[in-house]
Amino acid sequence: MGIKNYLIEGGSGTGKTSVATELERRGYHVVHGDRVLAYVGDPETGKALPGPPEGEDRIVWAYAHWIWPVDKVRAIAADTTHPATFFCGGSRNFHKFLDLFDKVFVLDVDVETLNRRLDGRPNEPGFDPAERRLVLRNHHTREYLPVGIDIDTAGTVPSVVDNILAQLA
Repeated sequence: MGIKNYLIEGGSGTGKTSVATELERRGYHVVHGDRVLAYVGDPETGKALPGPPEGEDRIVWAYAHWIWPVDKVRAIAADTTHPATFFCGGSRNFHKFLDLFDKVFVLDVDVETLNRRLDGRPNEPGFDPAERRLVLRNHHTREYLPVGIDIDTAGTVPSVVDNILAQLA
């Protein structure tokens, strides 16, 4: 296993990408899971899937099948090149590799701030009304989130990252 590995999870619009970018700016090794790892697949087997079965809700199905390749996550976590690696993004198969992480942080934000953020992201999940309903439902139920240290992301991105880093000691 790597020296230290941290998972930063959260629903759409909670700030995962912004936190990842700020961590990179500060010189930390970051894996943008939604950009470099994620694909649509079976959360149990990892098998890539072409799309939803006939009659399934496309949006709900795609969200439930957004996963990371377990072998690749394990390989990155085993790399001791960096003193710390932050995996940032959402994955519906996190239970397959949660044991790799020294700490798990779950980003959260109030609904008003979440809606404002989603309004400002026209090409991202949660802007479309049907996607927005799903994002808000998942935000309320916390479905698809691991147990971890809750981090309120309503403040500035630097203050959110400061809060995360303060909890590493």
